[in-house]
Amino acid sequence: MSTYDVKLLERREIADGTMEFHFTWPDGFAFKAGQAVEVLLPEPAGGHAFSLVNAPFEKELVIATRMRDSAYKRALRATPPGSGVKLDGPFGSLTLHKNPARAAVFIAGGIGITPFMSMLRQSARDGMPHRIVLLYSNRRPQDSAFLDELQAIARANANFTLVTTMTEAGGAMVDAPMIEAAVKNLPSPVFYVAGPPGLVEAMRAALEKAGVEDVDVRSEEFFGYETAPQRAEAA
Repeated sequence: MSTYDVKLLERREIADGTMEFHFTWPDGFAFKAGQAVEVLLPEPAGGHAFSLVNAPFEKELVIATRMRDSAYKRALRATPPGSGVKLDGPFGSLTLHKNPARAAVFIAGGIGITPFMSMLRQSARDGMPHRIVLLYSNRRPQDSAFLDELQAIARANANFTLVTTMTEAGGAMVDAPMIEAAVKNLPSPVFYVAGPPGLVEAMRAALEKAGVEDVDVRSEEFFGYETAPQRAEAA
C-alpha cells in the first residue's frame, strides 16, 4: 500500500446518522470498485478503514459512515473542509467477479452498502452484462443510505434487481427463504456479504441453510458497529 496526501472537500448527511465525506483524488492513486482505504487523521485520532463509495471513473474519493460517538468519529466530524489528511491504500478483495455468465448477489446491512455502491456505479457506467441482485436491510427508509440512487439504478438497468427490507416497519430479516426467492433462475450466482461481524455471520449461516457452498461466498466485516471491542471500521 501507499500513503497519499488529500484534502477534505465536503461532508454531508446522506441518511439519519450517516455522513458522506469527499476528498481530492491524489496523483497516482488507482483502485478497483469495492476496495477500501484507511483515512489517517492527526493524532490522537489515528486511522480507520473505510470502503470507497465512489466508482473508479469518478473524480473524487468518497467514504460514508455511521457517525458513532467515538473519538475518531468526533475528530472526523470536526475536520473542516480544506483540511489535509492522509490515505493509505487501496486494499481489499471484495470486488466483482469477472465472469459475466455468473450472477452476483449482494447482501448488505446498513452501512455495509458502501462497497456495493462503488461496484454498482462502475457496472452501470461500463454497461457490464452481469445479472446483479441486491438484498438491502435497514431499520427504516430514512436510515437507508443511497436508497434513492439504488432505486434509480434499478429502474434504468434491467440487469439489476433491488430487494429492500425495513425491519422496524415489520419487514423480515434477510433469511434463507428470502435468499432462495431472490436468486431463483439466476445463473450460478456468487454471493457477497458486507456489514457488521454479527450480520456477516448470520448471513453466512442463512446462505448455508439455503444450500450455498462456502466457495461461492465472499464477505467483508465492518468493525466498530457492535458492542464487542473491535479494531478499524471498514465503512
